[in-house]
Amino acid sequence: MAAIPGGADHSHDHSHDHHPSGLMRWVTTTNHKDIGSMYLWFSFAMFIVGGIMALVIRAELFQPGLQVVDPDRFNQMTTLHGLIMVFGAIMPAFVGFANWMLPLMIGASDMAFARMNNWSFWLLPPAAILLTGSLLVPGGAAASGWTLYPPLTVQMGIGMDMAIFAVHILGISSIMGSINIVTTILNMRAPGMTLMKMPLFCWTWLITAYLVIAVMPVLAGAVTMILTDRHFGTSFFNAAGGGDPVLYQHIFWFFGHPEVYIIAIPAFGVVSQVIPAFSRKPLFGYASMVYATSSIAILSFIVWAHHMYTVGMPVAGQLYFMFATMLIAVPTGVKVFNWVATMWRGSLTFETPMLFSIGFLFLFTLGGFSGLVLSMTAVDVQLHDSYYVVAHFHYVMVAGALFSAYAGAYYWLPKWTGHMYDEKLGKLHFWLSLIFFNMTFFVQHFLGLAGMPRRIPDYSLQFAEFNKISSIGAFGFGLSQLVFLVVVLKCLKGGEKASAKPWDGAEGLEWTVPSPAPHHTFEVPPVVK
Repeated sequence: MAAIPGGADHSHDHSHDHHPSGLMRWVTTTNHKDIGSMYLWFSFAMFIVGGIMALVIRAELFQPGLQVVDPDRFNQMTTLHGLIMVFGAIMPAFVGFANWMLPLMIGASDMAFARMNNWSFWLLPPAAILLTGSLLVPGGAAASGWTLYPPLTVQMGIGMDMAIFAVHILGISSIMGSINIVTTILNMRAPGMTLMKMPLFCWTWLITAYLVIAVMPVLAGAVTMILTDRHFGTSFFNAAGGGDPVLYQHIFWFFGHPEVYIIAIPAFGVVSQVIPAFSRKPLFGYASMVYATSSIAILSFIVWAHHMYTVGMPVAGQLYFMFATMLIAVPTGVKVFNWVATMWRGSLTFETPMLFSIGFLFLFTLGGFSGLVLSMTAVDVQLHDSYYVVAHFHYVMVAGALFSAYAGAYYWLPKWTGHMYDEKLGKLHFWLSLIFFNMTFFVQHFLGLAGMPRRIPDYSLQFAEFNKISSIGAFGFGLSQLVFLVVVLKCLKGGEKASAKPWDGAEGLEWTVPSPAPHHTFEVPPVVK
């Protein structure tokens, strides 16, 4: 096979040259499928670690008073839970999907830079060790929340330096992975596959990768400035030396808001593959989905200070950020409409991937609405740093990103393993997750409206009932994720062989772009119950 123009020569797969078996094959592999699998296993491991930290938080908040951990340790838990879930669990999970599926979807033999792909994965474990290890050193991980706000972060012990270094390494990994994805999509598509013929998953990753390349260096700059404030006598954020802590917030949220969409946009891509397959119809409004996703990405750069309504911004600034934020609801609404229109009058079946996608649709939309509430300056000033905000972003992150990641995992597991997963267990996993998720986070809206601030280990008696419900829900949600582990392990061990088209002919619809003709003849595959 000749070398692919603009890509690496994969006429000979180098991944099996020197280490035919065992651990070394995984360590040195350049095979996109192996690397995708390693990303997915790593992200699940970090999901468990971050989840245990969340359960420590919820155990402490089960009743008023201080029971489980001291306030300092509680704050370390909130910081690391956020950092690990965002950078260690959700982002690597979607990069794992990208590694596995992008070359297959565009007809490439591998990723463009196969060795760099390996490197960008192997940067993650040392970063994870640094991040979790920061719990064990004096001062612990910064008790500053995942946003790492000064002045706290300028004063913390060596654990803060470990966290900063970990964030740097994670950022390098993300940037390299994204360069790889952009190059692969732009240079290695099969002949005849134009950009507007790619599956939507490829589009969402192309857009996401550009976002990562644009904003990760901003985060690196922000934490580097904290580092120099801590050790080299600068005063970027140190008010005593004429610095400004609010400057950090501007820099951080210029990264932080696009980061929300770096997490959400690949989720949109997965759902856009799953819903058409189980509706037995092509995706409604393919082109409008591409344009809507692109406009969400562009708008995400101009709304960052809606996280900062309470810093003393001029009213004109508050108004601008309020209207710009509301504007994002338009392309998001287009996407939700198109997903619903895809299901409209389709031959729907409700296997586990479809259930998770519909769960995503309902709950992500709810999270979007609470985001619209928070976009209003006057309302946000009241709700800022309350549990309403916690509820909002967990609806977007967990019911949005995590549910769609599960949808993708169940959808592609037969392809990855060659075996069908246990449908009964899959559905059990979905229903337990759905019920306990809402039990955990829906009541937090009420806590926030009643005025309970976030990131505190103790609270007054009036918040006790809702916190109790929320904590019970959290433990239920955490335990129900073990069902997923059982499903995957059963699938890997064997079981029913997956057919070439495990979803009753629906799988082939991934590639279909709707015909422009008003009465196009589209063969609907038979639905096998």
